Amino acid sequence: MEVKNYLNMIHFCEELKNVTRHSYTSKGRHESTAEHSFRLALMAYFMKDEFQHLDMDKVILMCLIHDLGEVITGDIPVFDKSEQDEEKESELLNSWVQTLPEPYVSELSALYHEMNQLESDEAKLYKALDQLEAVDQHNLADLSTWEDHEYHLQLTHGETYAKCFEVTQKLKEAMNEETKMKIKRGR
Repeated sequence: MEVKNYLNMIHFCEELKNVTRHSYTSKGRHESTAEHSFRLALMAYFMKDEFQHLDMDKVILMCLIHDLGEVITGDIPVFDKSEQDEEKESELLNSWVQTLPEPYVSELSALYHEMNQLESDEAKLYKALDQLEAVDQHNLADLSTWEDHEYHLQLTHGETYAKCFEVTQKLKEAMNEETKMKIKRGR
């Protein structure tokens, strides 16, 4: 391994710690994209017994790398992100991936392609968990951090991909119950 290349790769990835997201933590500060990706990867890990037929190492890697493009573009909340934003992020991320040594350029290019196609069960699970992590994080944050449109979005965000699997559907239903209780309590 070329040490300089390795350092360049991990220095790039460190920038995720500096990218803040729209979401807040349970202690009242903006979360970073790195924190989101870390918890998302743990969510996948703790689901491995439910998905023994899937390549869970691949799902966990998808969770870890899915937002690396935000190092370049910053976080754009899902309700503000356009198709053009997604294309630009994908293009810029692909440019970075092409600078990596082999086998990383080939492996990550194939993985991002699979994630974008959302046809494999691994990609569908990563996507469902990604959306559910955001819902849960909002449920953990103080209600004062929510924007008006998020009251409805909390109940609908993640539904499409959560329906792909029975366990993620049940998880979404449980999160919706937490959302309703949170709104009812007003905090």
